Formats: sequence, structure tokens, C-alpha cells
Amino acid sequence: MSKTITFNELRRLKDSLPDGATHQIADRLNTTVQTVRNYFGGSNYEFGKNCGVHIEPGPDGGIVVLDDTTIYDMAVEILQEAEKNQN
Repeated sequence: MSKTITFNELRRLKDSLPDGATHQIADRLNTTVQTVRNYFGGSNYEFGKNCGVHIEPGPDGGIVVLDDTTIYDMAVEILQEAEKNQN
């Protein structure tokens, strides 16, 4: 299922993740860390792959359409766990 958010929302999610979260996601999905970084707006395709992220110019950094929300959902889950453990 696809999801549409702003680029700045996607970056805020990535920036909110605890240390090591991108490595954790990459390990769970058996992919490279750079592929996970590319999902969050990186552009190093020599060491990572495109993950079905489409960015269009617009307000708030532009519009992002995520073809597959697996990485997004995992990031939200990790963030929720980290917040729960802080309380």
C-alpha cells in the first residue's frame, strides 16, 4: 500500500530514530544500510537501491509517495518502542 507524506515529515521521522535504527531496519530486511538511507531521502545508488520513493517539488520540502511502506512502518515501530522505553 502506498503512502503520501511531505519530504520534511519523512526526514523528521528519520532524524527522530535512535542510533542504530537504520542498521536494525537493514538487518531485518536483509538489505544495505544505504538502501534504507536512500528511502529516507539519500541518493547513493552505487551502494544502495531505490526503494520506490518518488519525490515531487512542492511545499514543506515536496511531496513523497512511498510505494512500499515497510521501512516507514518499521521506523515508526522503532520510534514508538523507544518512546515507550523512555517513560
